[in-house]
Amino acid sequence: MKRLKKFFKWFAIALSSIVLLLYIFNVDYLLRAVQTIYLKGYVTAFLEDYKEFPNRTIRKGTAQPWPIAKDYNSITETTTLYKTHQELKTVAFVIIKNDSVWHESYFDGFDKNSKTNSFSMAKSMVCAALGKAIMEHKIKNLNQKVIDFFPNLKGKYAKEVTVGDLASMSSGLNWDEKYYSPFSIVTRAYFDDDLKKIILGLEINEKPGQKFKYLSGATQLLAMCIEKATGVFLSDYIAKNFWQPMGAEHDALWQLDDPDGIEKAYCCVASNARDFARFGKLFKQNGKWNGKQLLDEAFIKKSITPRFKDAPEYGYGWWLHEINGKKLYYMRGHLGQFVIVIPEDDLIIVRLGHLKGKQTKTDPHSNDLYTYVNETYAMLAKRKN
Repeated sequence: MKRLKKFFKWFAIALSSIVLLLYIFNVDYLLRAVQTIYLKGYVTAFLEDYKEFPNRTIRKGTAQPWPIAKDYNSITETTTLYKTHQELKTVAFVIIKNDSVWHESYFDGFDKNSKTNSFSMAKSMVCAALGKAIMEHKIKNLNQKVIDFFPNLKGKYAKEVTVGDLASMSSGLNWDEKYYSPFSIVTRAYFDDDLKKIILGLEINEKPGQKFKYLSGATQLLAMCIEKATGVFLSDYIAKNFWQPMGAEHDALWQLDDPDGIEKAYCCVASNARDFARFGKLFKQNGKWNGKQLLDEAFIKKSITPRFKDAPEYGYGWWLHEINGKKLYYMRGHLGQFVIVIPEDDLIIVRLGHLKGKQTKTDPHSNDLYTYVNETYAMLAKRKN
């Protein structure tokens, strides 16, 4: 018994010392990381981790359910697609053809109402909010300087960076995207309880507007500008201008850094495949919904056009590609979240899941993207005319 008491005494001392050191070295956010992620067996954020954080609600209005195609689910997924679902642990796969749900499959206990983490698909939503703020003249244009909103922004090029630079991932911000490192800035941002302080503590140390460099911190700073310009929480702005008029069927949740804090705008909207798809439809329809122009058509075209010739894969908040002669653009998130839009064929493909396909240094698009597109067309080819 004495040995047991002695063990617990020294264990408590060791644990207290570790906690103290975390605070001394300013990495106390790791306590939250351990509690919410690592002790649950994960090495990175996961699909349902929104339950572990405070959230702000993106409130729905009057629901506009998607029409269901007459031949709904009449064609089963191809063998290749099914294998991909199993290997990459897909939880939702939805094909919307001609604005009707034509096929959907759910796995691992998820269904059409289940919420999952959008991860970086949220970046497309933030850029839509930028377009709306410009449309409402709350932000002048893509060339408005960030220092107009945050005069104390740091760095050699702080006075040069624009909201357009943030949206097009050419911010010059000193940030890294090491998702699996517990000591990276992106990990700190995910678990810290003062995200605004973290972002404003960074510097614009490279000349902005020169080249594409994907940095989540840029979207976070952009969202902070939008919040300042509009005077409302980002969740409320998205709800009023998109979620409600587009007829989302469910409330969504946006993770916060603190119960009274700000949205993790570069990621972390919890919703379902059918409601995420609505942003795909809005952009496919050039910003119009039920006869109302929710977003300016010129802004839509700007969003899905590459800003830089040497980075044809990205516009303003949207990834861009061409597969088998079909031009497409898509929302993309960590672990393989996709809303893929192929306007030519009036087609939207949504995939949500636990794992992402392989991505090489020579191709900015992961290999599962090709599978989802190609196998969808293989399924559509089997339709009866």
